Amino acid sequence: MRFFKTTLFASALVMGVSVQAQGLKDAYQDYFSVGVAVNMSNLNTARNPKDMEIILTNYNSITAENDFKPQSVQPQEGQWNFANADAIADFCREHGIKLRGHCLVWHSQVGRWMFQDKDADGKNIQASKEKLYERMKTHITTIVQRYSDIVYCWDVVNEAVTDDANATDPLRPSQWKQIAGGDEFIRKAFEFAHEADPNALLFYNDYNAAVPAKRDKIYNMVKEMKEAGVPIDGIGMQGHFSIYDPSLEDIEAAIVKYSEIVDHIQFTELDIRVNRETGGGLNMNRQGEEITPERQQMFNDKYTGFFDVVRRHADVVDVVTFWNVSDRDTWLGTSNYPLLFDKDANAKETYYMVRDFKVTDKDKKKAEKDAIKASKKKDANRAADEKAALAQKNFKK
Repeated sequence: MRFFKTTLFASALVMGVSVQAQGLKDAYQDYFSVGVAVNMSNLNTARNPKDMEIILTNYNSITAENDFKPQSVQPQEGQWNFANADAIADFCREHGIKLRGHCLVWHSQVGRWMFQDKDADGKNIQASKEKLYERMKTHITTIVQRYSDIVYCWDVVNEAVTDDANATDPLRPSQWKQIAGGDEFIRKAFEFAHEADPNALLFYNDYNAAVPAKRDKIYNMVKEMKEAGVPIDGIGMQGHFSIYDPSLEDIEAAIVKYSEIVDHIQFTELDIRVNRETGGGLNMNRQGEEITPERQQMFNDKYTGFFDVVRRHADVVDVVTFWNVSDRDTWLGTSNYPLLFDKDANAKETYYMVRDFKVTDKDKKKAEKDAIKASKKKDANRAADEKAALAQKNFKK
């Protein structure tokens, strides 16, 4: 049976009252889950003693930063490397924290073997579509079933839509698309994932998902696929914002538009850098701009404004996941200052602004309007938490 989005209880909102709590997960317990991407270094308490306290205090959803990605888990065909993925899954089982699966199909961090075959003379040639789908199904089925006791949702396909605003073809020109001849590989990936775990929520995940041109491409693709019966449950909006872009208005407009076609929206990779770059591209400026009082204020305003937006849409937003624990290990580089904890793993002033928010008139009116609609849905995060609690019970036996 399918999980559904988090219920927002309007009665929990009191106009003008500051919400103070031990951690982010407590502050937002009536809105959505709050998650974080972790790596093996974060779980090494001897090396990074503050990370564990930050994780356990603030987050009730975890994503493996890299250790579930195709290249990490299956670097060569049939050669499985589950050590790090198992360790992160066991950490979640031990502590009863639900786990997001990221990701199954991506144009990056995937072994070249996935797209190659041999001719009669033993030379490398491009794999056939049939061979590609055979390998895809094996990969997806093996991973999804292995972690079905603790993973509550999967980023099934990651970053398949082009950034080119003028392109008539909405898809990125990847090897997946080249071999499949179109978007069939996306449809197949969701079908295989659903077969492997019918209870997991399945997401299409992408960056720049609030940029209007790309937003509309994602919307049109997902809408058409859902109408064709493809089991897509939600859209993952990565985040990877800057203090300049995208605007809060564009972020909110994207949530509203996507909610027309899916019941589940997740912010899957949130960070806000202090230069003018946005998105998920790996070639970025890791030398952030100087943190002047003006930029610090912009940083504070962007984070608090973003959380104002997502609280207003808690009827459809399931979880907000920060991408990395602190500025020390951010993929963007420490100087970009993108997270709520600094390079020494100390909370920034912005953290307390995000945690100790005040409920506004706009929040309260939106909550009252959506309470009846939300109450008709099964509480997705509660169901996922129950799965994690059962996994924890079984783990401790």
